[in-house]
Amino acid sequence: MHFPGSSVLRDTITVILAGGQGERLFPLTSVRSKPAVPFGGRYRIIDFTLSNCLNSGLRRIYVLTQYKSDSLNMHLYEAWSIFNPELGEFIYSVPPQRKLNNDWYLGTANAIYQNLNLVSDKKAKWVLILSGDHIYKMDYLKFIDYHIKKNADLTISCIEFPKDQASRFGIVGVDENYDVTSFVEKPKNPPEIPDRLGYSFVNMGIYVFNATSLKEIFLEMEAKKIKSNDFGQDVIPYMIESKRKVSAFRFIDENKKQQAYWRDIGTIDSYYAANMDLISVIPEFNLYDESWPMRGYRSQFPPAKTVSHEGERIGRTLNSLVCDGTIVSGGLVERSILGSNVRVNSYTYVTDSIIMDNVVIGRHAKIRRAIIDKNVIVPEGYEIGFDPIEDKKKFTVTETGIVVIPKNAVLK
Repeated sequence: MHFPGSSVLRDTITVILAGGQGERLFPLTSVRSKPAVPFGGRYRIIDFTLSNCLNSGLRRIYVLTQYKSDSLNMHLYEAWSIFNPELGEFIYSVPPQRKLNNDWYLGTANAIYQNLNLVSDKKAKWVLILSGDHIYKMDYLKFIDYHIKKNADLTISCIEFPKDQASRFGIVGVDENYDVTSFVEKPKNPPEIPDRLGYSFVNMGIYVFNATSLKEIFLEMEAKKIKSNDFGQDVIPYMIESKRKVSAFRFIDENKKQQAYWRDIGTIDSYYAANMDLISVIPEFNLYDESWPMRGYRSQFPPAKTVSHEGERIGRTLNSLVCDGTIVSGGLVERSILGSNVRVNSYTYVTDSIIMDNVVIGRHAKIRRAIIDKNVIVPEGYEIGFDPIEDKKKFTVTETGIVVIPKNAVLK
């Protein structure tokens, strides 16, 4: 990990918005917020944003929580208590405290507004605002340097999407100098990038503000009684209308693949697809780049192992990710992700599935295209993913047929 010796880093406060409810990820979000949802076997979704901070040298971080934050708070304490306050480093989890009135956080911008005391210009010159529920790799220092060179009040990180696919997102319109001229949520006819016709700039939810400008904007909008709950719907359009300097930054992908990688894991199907990509022969998202390591909680389990017995009881894992403490004993696992401390017993068959920590799969069980959350015991001979009608009676089943079993579920 590299830590550039720049005053920019010392003068930047990072705020991660991590209160997302993630309704479309239910039941994975029935007991936790979206940023705390496990991903890739041994990570949480928020670990990717936090790893980007660490790799960018940013070590002064506030995480704003709200919805079902117990799991997220515990994870931040267990996995991310690596910063030294004596050196001016920190990571603090900040719950909503209704500092200004009786409202909880009413949106992305309102969460920042209620915590302006944390990001005042006395503490920082720049405020980097991130989302805690996206998967990508980005050097934020390059982004902040660009913002400073552009002498902007606000800079928005943008990723190119083909114009015909961009209308699902907030779209940033720019001129030839990449100064922002418009910001529209989900337009039917998205504006094109002047030097890349056929493509549009999609808002990534990654912003850097001058600290003084951020405070002034909120005070102005409050004085004029203009709603300022959301950045995309309220604050950014107001800044453009009031002739503030708003710039766009073309996303530089540290994943170093031909196609830039950025995923907003919004649905169970997109969550499943992003996980399954990790077990591809050549995944789109590279977890194995030593120059850009990904950090998560490392449980103190022994190494994973397979166990074979006499006869047909051969423990095998094929094309799968297997985490520490997991034992595959006399069963077959293929094209799957097994979390930590999983037990797969004899004569079982698991394929194309995501099995999270502490799951026990009984003998002769068959599991196909399923997501099984933590602490579930699958009884002997149980079948999941083979009878859609029966599965729908008992579990959440997506449009593409992914069966989801919630955390701590009791299967009879």
